[in-house]
Amino acid sequence: MLLGEKDWDDAAQAWLDFVREGKDYHRDELNNPATIKLVGNMGGQAVLDVACGEGYNTRILARQGAEAVGIDFSEKMIEFAKKEEEEKERLGIHYYVMDAADLNGFPDDHFDLVTCFMSLQDIRNYKKAISEAARVLKNRGRFVFSIPHPCFENIVVRGKRTNVSKRYFGEIKYLLPWDMERLTKPFRTATFHRTLTDYVDALYRSKLLVSRLVEPRPTREGLLKYPHLRRHMATPQSIIVESVKCADELLPLGGRN
Repeated sequence: MLLGEKDWDDAAQAWLDFVREGKDYHRDELNNPATIKLVGNMGGQAVLDVACGEGYNTRILARQGAEAVGIDFSEKMIEFAKKEEEEKERLGIHYYVMDAADLNGFPDDHFDLVTCFMSLQDIRNYKKAISEAARVLKNRGRFVFSIPHPCFENIVVRGKRTNVSKRYFGEIKYLLPWDMERLTKPFRTATFHRTLTDYVDALYRSKLLVSRLVEPRPTREGLLKYPHLRRHMATPQSIIVESVKCADELLPLGGRN
């Protein structure tokens, strides 16, 4: 069983309620609006949504015109995603149970866009996941992902939350408690703190060159509904990275090793 797979299977029902009942306001009022704006027009594009969960964001991509595919390692999450597609909103999305670090079900140079919404930090073999995203992308295709901002996130060390500024460098694996009152059932998942250098270096080694960065701020509507989000007007909660797959001849001379 993959690291964290059982955690997310066990959490699937609580997560479903959290996302679909509008309780995930960081997603709805902070990260998604900025990410969808960055992605732009998706009409007719082949898009792979990595670590798609129960398909909430995959459906947004499909509504924007993408020919969307979603993958996740949690069988339960994919079960919920397929049920939504089959019984409620037919958007032509195909879902598969698959490890982000092993996309052998897809050919090389196939997708125009690969997305990974607030999930890459939970993937143990993130370097291989990035490499696989690059492999399945067409040349000049884009890999867009969001993660908790490594410079400002709160991590759990010895059971206590602490600001990462006290321990920024080096990868840190920890168990993240999901215990907010708005959850129907608390749960824990495994996640990792990594530096921006870690992620950008992995992109570069996979011939993905960073083209844009966005540090989202809450929407105006979000600030009115959830005043406590105002703290993210001063300090970012997350960062969105857009990278572009480049052929060897487009890489800087130092990138051929």
